[in-house]
Amino acid sequence: TIADFVTVQKALVESLGIRKLALVAGPSMGSLQTFEWAARYPEMVAKAMPVIGAGEADAQLIAWLDVWAAPILVDPNWNKGDYYGRTPPHAGLAKALTVVTLQANHADWANATFGRRPAKADEDPAKALGNRFQIQSILDHAGEARAKVSDANHFLYLIKANQLFAAGGTSLTDAATKIKAPVLLITQPRDLVFTADMVDRTADTLKKGGVDVSHVHIQGLADPGNNPDHQ
Repeated sequence: TIADFVTVQKALVESLGIRKLALVAGPSMGSLQTFEWAARYPEMVAKAMPVIGAGEADAQLIAWLDVWAAPILVDPNWNKGDYYGRTPPHAGLAKALTVVTLQANHADWANATFGRRPAKADEDPAKALGNRFQIQSILDHAGEARAKVSDANHFLYLIKANQLFAAGGTSLTDAATKIKAPVLLITQPRDLVFTADMVDRTADTLKKGGVDVSHVHIQGLADPGNNPDHQ
């Protein structure tokens, strides 16, 4: 779980003789660990800065993460996780990471970068089922590359840890009463994983619990303008 990660991190920090952290920060899953640090060990965290993340996984995120896992689970080489010393579920893992890459980017990025261009100039996608668009080919290559340095079971356990996440191990509402550090929430309003409404709910819940929350919206590469919007 995310709590397990943070427990190990705390043990490492304490082994180095550190008793107080001036700032805990991290993006994406690192933001979940930031929330966990602030809720589980409030006496150690002076300030918290979760970047593009929420204080707990909602139903929509849980379901999307299930979609991420699905290609591995239907790959016969996964063998219910018992594939070590055998052929690993490389195809399923590659396709899973293709899905992650797509959802981690916005439609504006996809349209601006690839449009409707074919993968090969002489292979019109309208002429044969096997002729592909450029975005399909590029995403598959990205998934293949990442799969070569990843492990399917490791990825599935990360997915489960994210699905189970609620700051402090119970609920964000409960965590909000434990967090003492001021929180600087940095978000991208059009993120497709940690959506704007999910992050807004996190900010509102923290504020209701008495947490000092600042909320900054940042722009992505495909967004018009580049000035953060402060709340």
